[in-house]
Amino acid sequence: MSIEYATFETHQPLSALEPIRALVRNELSAVDELIRSGFTSSVPLIRQIAQYIIGAGGKRLRPLMVVLAGRACNGAHSDYTRAAAFIEFIHTATLLHDDVVDMSAQRRGRDTANEVYGNQASVLVGDFVYSRAFQLMAATRSQRVIEIMADATNVIAEGEVLQLMNAHDPDTTEERYLEVIYRKTARLFQAGGEVAAVVSAADESAQRALAVYGRHLGTAYQLIDDVLDYQSDPAARGKNLGDDLAEGKPTLPLIYALRNCSPVRGALMREAVQSGGRQHLTEVMETIESAGGLEYTAALARAEAKRALGALESLPHTRYRDALADLARFAVTRKN
Repeated sequence: MSIEYATFETHQPLSALEPIRALVRNELSAVDELIRSGFTSSVPLIRQIAQYIIGAGGKRLRPLMVVLAGRACNGAHSDYTRAAAFIEFIHTATLLHDDVVDMSAQRRGRDTANEVYGNQASVLVGDFVYSRAFQLMAATRSQRVIEIMADATNVIAEGEVLQLMNAHDPDTTEERYLEVIYRKTARLFQAGGEVAAVVSAADESAQRALAVYGRHLGTAYQLIDDVLDYQSDPAARGKNLGDDLAEGKPTLPLIYALRNCSPVRGALMREAVQSGGRQHLTEVMETIESAGGLEYTAALARAEAKRALGALESLPHTRYRDALADLARFAVTRKN
């Protein structure tokens, strides 16, 4: 059966994830238990920050993708749930470090760990979470899993540095931006899809398909995140509008607008990126909207989601493959 991917509805609420989660509710509960037990430590401060992080919630999109991929490959429950947990640990560690680097005070509508516990504690607990991830990887006893994840974490670290190099640079190109989001976001999705297939003893064709799926899903997800930074409801999203601009990050909606706006507006946009902050946010948002930056970025996200859906065609048709397709559609139709 072919996957239909020509049309994306434009109003899909977060609750659209619930039928997907319901399909693998038991597996997700097992992942949650692995995450909670993985945060266990004899050091009180680690336990405190761990509980704070767990309480922050989140979509848990990466472990959901890994679990669905494992089911689509007919893998063993304990193998793909472990993989989902260490993928989420890597993601959590990067968030802890990102918030320190970006000097962020809010995430998902509440204070970040570094805001509550300080930068030093947040960085060190991030290191602890990274090490927990590799303990879980080692438990797979798979050299291939270790190789995939070692390469992925190295690429993610390079992405962090590349983003730092692009900060406050209005001459950042679309190509440089896409390289950053591949490294920072899409590569972990790619690793999650591939690892799920590897631990499920799927053939090389399925491993490649799920790696490609993960890469394009992650890219689509990040592109929409960058759209939402300029048009979402802050209360629903748990982030302020213009957070990227405030940090001097030139994302694709702004990069595109800079290429297609008047010289006067262009000068203002360049100043906004160079100085950071939100003092020019209204003008920047107006320029991005009028230049078509949001539509351009959203269209690119939809194209990435279609590529993700295309990668699934080589997998056997199951309800789990259908759920992976629904996840790709959700990534580009979500509002927060």
